[in-house]
Amino acid sequence: MNKRETYQETRRDFLKKTAVGAAAVGLGTPLVAASKPRHFKVGVIGSGGRGSGAAADALKAATLGGDTAEIFAVADLFRDKAERARRTHKVPKERTFTGFDCFRKLLEIKELDYVILATPPHFRPEHFEATIQAGRHVFTEKPAGVDAPGIRRFLAAGETAKSNGLSVAAGTQRRHQKHYLECLKRVQDGAIGTILSARCYWNQGGLWTRTKEDGWSDMEWQVRNWLYFTWLSGDHIVEQHVHNLDVVNWFLGALNPVEARGMGGRQVRQGKPEFGNVFDHFATELIYPSPDPRQHRDIRVTSMCRQIDACWDEVSESFVGTEGSCFLSAGGGAEILGPNPWKSEATGINPYVQEHIDLQADIKAGGGSLNEAETVAHSTMTAILARTSCYTGRELKWGDALKSNEQLGPKAYEFGPLAFPKVAQVGKPM
Repeated sequence: MNKRETYQETRRDFLKKTAVGAAAVGLGTPLVAASKPRHFKVGVIGSGGRGSGAAADALKAATLGGDTAEIFAVADLFRDKAERARRTHKVPKERTFTGFDCFRKLLEIKELDYVILATPPHFRPEHFEATIQAGRHVFTEKPAGVDAPGIRRFLAAGETAKSNGLSVAAGTQRRHQKHYLECLKRVQDGAIGTILSARCYWNQGGLWTRTKEDGWSDMEWQVRNWLYFTWLSGDHIVEQHVHNLDVVNWFLGALNPVEARGMGGRQVRQGKPEFGNVFDHFATELIYPSPDPRQHRDIRVTSMCRQIDACWDEVSESFVGTEGSCFLSAGGGAEILGPNPWKSEATGINPYVQEHIDLQADIKAGGGSLNEAETVAHSTMTAILARTSCYTGRELKWGDALKSNEQLGPKAYEFGPLAFPKVAQVGKPM
């Protein structure tokens, strides 16, 4: 089977779906209410920084959409985080849950309209599957998982959501951002011709760390310091750079590349246990077949991500076509250069809020028309493909990566000793 035959969908069919999705989210504006105002009862699984942010976004979205909302129940592995969320949102103790099974207890509440999933990414496939099985609409943070078995599990649950008419919005907020949607429409209409190549960056300084405190078990410390362990975060290429890779897939009209070849390592994350086992820089070439049958040259995409202080920083995507080019960034707007010039500033509703506006509007309209499970899962798997190529220093094909049975993480979830994961070495798979 050749590269072109491994594509999951034709570009034409995929772009038709994308166009429908772009229309559904209203180019970054509140949607017209599909029915009378509604009061949304929202459950939050994972009450850390992103969960707290998503909860606030859901409340604001309801107001902008002419509705009301409340955080009706909260769940977190750790009591301190669950209690903080409970106090912030005035949630009764009987609807506040902790422990590794907290998500199951929350999902027993029948009144919930939708559930926010915002735990460390390792737990996402199980939590997403359970939420869909419970018959709840979902806002799921990205990424969709950290390994191929988890992605396959997530994709299967996404198909169940489609069959059951459940709405699924993902935390790939650029798909709900006004200037990205406007630029995409122009690219689809031929403003830059046939895309020949692309590049995407998420290069920035370091992020927070958590040193191990007295009384914390190995498991507790690793979960609280989850960014720095591949089994929990997927590494920053999966946890963070997935945003840029998602834009590449989206604009190319593809679910995924067919091959990756990359390199990376740990330049500064040395000598401190809180740096865990993740890399601090990745560089990957991703290969996509050309959408134009007359173009025999594959599309090559340069992907870079880095978390090292005092270096040049950039978070953006760009595409070069036969008739021009375009440049996008979440905070800096979008621009098309060439015979069809155009420029847009980063305006409109905060995309973190807009994605909840779109989800709530879809639920009000009956549910099931918005389902981003497949796209977020494939974008996550694109990042896993790139990560694995960089960890091993080898070329890796999409099909081989997706069928892998390597599962990251412990065999059992319990507080206590947990071996420190070894650092990935180029040429030696983890």
